[in-house]
Amino acid sequence: MCDCCEKSDLSKLTPVFEAFAGDDHALISILQKAQEIYGYLPVDVLYAIAEKTGNSPAKVMGVATFYTQFRLKPVGKNLILLCKGTACHVNGADSIEKALVEELGVGDGETTDDGIFSIKTVACLGCCSLSPVMMINEDTYGSLTPAKAKEIVRKIREASK
Repeated sequence: MCDCCEKSDLSKLTPVFEAFAGDDHALISILQKAQEIYGYLPVDVLYAIAEKTGNSPAKVMGVATFYTQFRLKPVGKNLILLCKGTACHVNGADSIEKALVEELGVGDGETTDDGIFSIKTVACLGCCSLSPVMMINEDTYGSLTPAKAKEIVRKIREASK
């Protein structure tokens, strides 16, 4: 079933709406809290936020698609953020991306069939001295080589079984 047909438990948003009641400038904060609750922003949640905040669905979707922090699709248990900033690019980020795609079978913006990994390339992680660098959830891995990147995801996959 597609995401547009699934129904989220919208009652989970009640405390969020109560916390930001009367705050006309809280749309981003509400979207952040909703994403914390659901792991991403399902379509029916975006419509509920639009209705409750008095914004048009187009405005809510516009904000959700403008900021890279927001996800409109579920992500894997382990979100890989691969830095493609200048320092990382110069030091081999493309070869790291190629190795991850080879190892996981998915590319930028995709999730493995087993739901363990998602890959997202980002403009900068602010760890230039560690380039090339990736983050997996809250952990940072630097001075990567293609072999080192593959080994890291293999260990995480094994630990997830």
